Amino acid sequence: MEKNKFEIKKIASYVLVGVVSAVVSVGAISYAMTKNTHLSDFEIFKQNDSEKAYFTSAPIASAGLNPPDLTVAAEKTVNAVVSVKSYSPYVQRQRQIDPFDFFFGDPFNSSPRQQRQQEPPKDVPNGLGSGVIISEDGYIVTNNHVIDGANKIEITLNNQKTYTATLVGTDPNSDIALLKIDEKGLAFLNFYNSDNVKVGEWVLAVGNPFGFTSTVTAGIISAKGRSLDLLRSNSKNPIESFIQTDAVVNPGNSGGALVNTNGDLIGINTAISSHSGTGTFEGYSFAVPSNLAKKVVEDIRKYGLVQRGYLGIAALDLSDDAAVKQYNTQNKASYKSQQGVLVTEVQDDGGAKDAGIKKGDIITQIDGITIRNFPTLSGIIGEKRPGDQVTVAVLREGSTKSFNVKIKDAKGGTSVKTKDDLSVAEKLGAEFQELTEQQRVNYGLESGVVVTSVDSNGKFKSAGIGEGFILMEVNDKPVNSEKDIEKILKNYKGTVSVRYVDSYGRIYRRGFKMD
Repeated sequence: MEKNKFEIKKIASYVLVGVVSAVVSVGAISYAMTKNTHLSDFEIFKQNDSEKAYFTSAPIASAGLNPPDLTVAAEKTVNAVVSVKSYSPYVQRQRQIDPFDFFFGDPFNSSPRQQRQQEPPKDVPNGLGSGVIISEDGYIVTNNHVIDGANKIEITLNNQKTYTATLVGTDPNSDIALLKIDEKGLAFLNFYNSDNVKVGEWVLAVGNPFGFTSTVTAGIISAKGRSLDLLRSNSKNPIESFIQTDAVVNPGNSGGALVNTNGDLIGINTAISSHSGTGTFEGYSFAVPSNLAKKVVEDIRKYGLVQRGYLGIAALDLSDDAAVKQYNTQNKASYKSQQGVLVTEVQDDGGAKDAGIKKGDIITQIDGITIRNFPTLSGIIGEKRPGDQVTVAVLREGSTKSFNVKIKDAKGGTSVKTKDDLSVAEKLGAEFQELTEQQRVNYGLESGVVVTSVDSNGKFKSAGIGEGFILMEVNDKPVNSEKDIEKILKNYKGTVSVRYVDSYGRIYRRGFKMD
């Protein structure tokens, strides 16, 4: 009995201690909260009445994240985007063939073939794309690849009115072309400073995919300064610094508008990523930045040709890990992959050498803009003309140095040129080299010069004359040097007749016009 009493007292004492401890703890917490103590363990549980907590599945409107209104931009853009259809001449040749001759030939020439009269060339559609009206009097910007080789260009507005366009000029280096239609009072878009657009910004792509006119798609800018190595097939010195978006773009969108939420033109839609080989959209599209497109268009309108500027360096993109490893192996170097562009060579007549830039310098900024990779550098310099100055920041032996560089043209000049300033070779878009004695013997020629280079935007390219061809005559006069060509065509205007040998030894005669 005594033992049971002792156990009850023991348990009661434990209960009493527990109750007292609880009371003391509650009192301490209450006191601490009342006095606003700095004990963080207490502050975790404190919450102001004005603060509210939300589950992550709360409606977007509740969190204040309303999607952008894109209707204003769409309404502003659709009437300024046009359909561009290009036509090329096509000659249809047909003849009636005896079925017996088809299998066995006609060794005795006993039945002369009946050949229909050759029909004149017909203009047939060979390309469909989009364009952007950039002035009320009918100037239109599109892609060079949309109208390349066209004999006729047809423009259809959003109201279905159709016009025949004049090709004002084109630049394969940037894949930009300028067209003109005879009309006034047109809706048009203003160029926006593409340097100010940001990754993550909402954009609209407007064009005519698959021929569906006035189609609008939305997305965001997913990257800037992208290069696809896409233009090199048509250009020796391409400028690729594309704006990358995830707005849906498909065949027919080329040359259309990429605009921001205000409806300002920030790019010309040019390419898509299509790894399956179908040529249709698979996640990303690419646009020429508006700053570059604007510069090209202004050059064509003002000077009649694009003013191309250069820093005067050869460079390595340090953001390209594979290229860096290859360079290190070939040059026994130890550069690391990083942002920036390594100067691997400085040209003697370039602006970089004049300013003091050296081989081994790492270009980190131009005019305060960070140079992440070579496409970024290419895009910035592509917006400049010979004679312009840029401030170039480089990293040299761990220290940052700054240089004022004057941009020059490919031949080291610092002045802009018009068509009248061009040499005959520049107008033809070709470079020449005299025939060797062995070449004369091999081809059985008395005269001729070898075409060593052909500009994709020149007269020779349009006439079908390629690198390695041998030019024999110009306007029925034999030529043996570039000076002979200059003498014949200097200040000449009108139709030019050329006779040449192609790479298979076949002799052709072609013609084109000199303006």
